[in-house]
Amino acid sequence: MKSPNAAVPYYFVPAPSKWPMLAGLSLLLTMIGASAWVNELAWGPYLNLLGLAGTVAVLCFWFRDAIGESEGGLYNQRIDHSYRWSMSWFIFSEVMFFGAFFGALFYARIVTTPWLGDIDHKMLWPDFDAQWGGAGPAGTIEPFRTMGPFPIPTINTALLLSSGVTLTIAHHALRAGHRARTALFLFATIVLGFTFIGFQAYEYMHAYSELNLKLTSGIYGSTFYMLTGFHGFHVTIGAIMLSVILYRVLRGHFTPDHHFGFEGAAWYWHFVDVVWLGLYVIVYWL
Repeated sequence: MKSPNAAVPYYFVPAPSKWPMLAGLSLLLTMIGASAWVNELAWGPYLNLLGLAGTVAVLCFWFRDAIGESEGGLYNQRIDHSYRWSMSWFIFSEVMFFGAFFGALFYARIVTTPWLGDIDHKMLWPDFDAQWGGAGPAGTIEPFRTMGPFPIPTINTALLLSSGVTLTIAHHALRAGHRARTALFLFATIVLGFTFIGFQAYEYMHAYSELNLKLTSGIYGSTFYMLTGFHGFHVTIGAIMLSVILYRVLRGHFTPDHHFGFEGAAWYWHFVDVVWLGLYVIVYWL
């Protein structure tokens, strides 16, 4: 984002756009396809992929327009403030998103599991193991093993913590006007992020094939994949965002004083780092 144009006295309002309508349509197709997919309808995967491709295309064109408006000098300080508030509220909504999932995990682990193992329920389920990650009643869940913190989750923790450091160095370099140093450390952050995703994919293959840990492995399996899977999705989105920011850094779109595009992506990445620390402790250690 170039320096906000102080000479622009108004609040810029873009012209009517087709992108919101197309984004809503593509997301609708994505969810219909996903619903059909999980219900084992043959056309479900194809519609889901079509919706995802449409969503990606819409976002590319929509952000292209926004970048063009910024580089065209149409934004002033008021727009800069609006973007900051918008990103802040978006991250707050993400906090609530993961808060709901952590709440589900705590309720299942601290309230429901001990409750199902008390003396009253022993009459109904005498072979129920009231331990988190334990076996369910005989014949209800295939035997599985739980996921520990070593080695991949710990390696991934080191990767994400390191990426936070490299991103901070890149930010300081940008504020100092060192474009090459900014690009170098931003590229390192992106590499660390995609390496994290690769390790998580390997972890999932290991869990599925060697531990027999699946979405159907009781409440442990569903909460494990729900939390770690959504986090991995957020890491993927964050790495893509940083890749776009790297392209913009190389094109010279940012100045030391005005670079909210970079800052917004950095806020998101640091949020993803913090969420992972909670996952690492609660899901893998406790």
